[in-house]
Amino acid sequence: MEEIVPYLSKPCRGPSSRVPVAEIVNAILYKLKTGVQWHMLPVGELFTGDPLHYKTVFGHYRKWCGNGTWKGCWVQFLSRNRAKIDLSSGDLDGSHTTAIRGGEQVEYQGRKKRKTTNALYLTDRQGLPLAMSEPVSGNHNDLYEIEVHGEEVFATLEEAGIPTDGLFVNGDSGFDSQGFRSACTKRGVIPNVPYKKSKGDVDRDEPFDQKLYKERYSVERTFAWMDSFRSVLNRFDTTVTSWKGFNFLAFIVIAIKKFKNIKNSR
Repeated sequence: MEEIVPYLSKPCRGPSSRVPVAEIVNAILYKLKTGVQWHMLPVGELFTGDPLHYKTVFGHYRKWCGNGTWKGCWVQFLSRNRAKIDLSSGDLDGSHTTAIRGGEQVEYQGRKKRKTTNALYLTDRQGLPLAMSEPVSGNHNDLYEIEVHGEEVFATLEEAGIPTDGLFVNGDSGFDSQGFRSACTKRGVIPNVPYKKSKGDVDRDEPFDQKLYKERYSVERTFAWMDSFRSVLNRFDTTVTSWKGFNFLAFIVIAIKKFKNIKNSR
């Protein structure tokens, strides 16, 4: 909780909350993990004193979503823990999430036969999620506006004071495009992407390390970790800001657990 509460935005005017902010965050984390509907939050058990109404908890969450607080908390967390991140290489992949209630950036995706939202995720060598792109509707593939979304992902690292110059990033053959390679070049990132077979045996000079590419399995493990949070596994939020908020909260929880395990193993 100490990794989140100190970095939450404070109200400029009006009375302060009558319950500890940590308890409000704990209620939001309960929603993140269980996926329970807001009106079913067990507020009586989540607050030590007179409980807040679930609408008040939701109001706090939406306020922090709207002003970018959750991403700010994550960037601050990354900045403080740069030494614990393994950037010997990274992995980039897209993930389609089923959108149960529809909403912003939601469209039908043929492979899943459902309406989904798509976003790109960048992880370190340990599988720790580092950044995500702005979500797009599920009828778009991972290369949709890749130069823009690649910039969003790499910019998150630089916001945290983590240089991207010289970083090797694995991507599957779906990222074998000039747009993705250009997005990487702008940030000094070295893409490690296998050539698309559909392009034939044309001589190409882009480097590709097969041994490094075999390490890409870790990003699939990351998605399994993310799916353990029910509010991330299925998108119930109709607004993009709420959806991103739960993603950044999941990043923080995963990282705290990961770093704690590393510390205990020493």
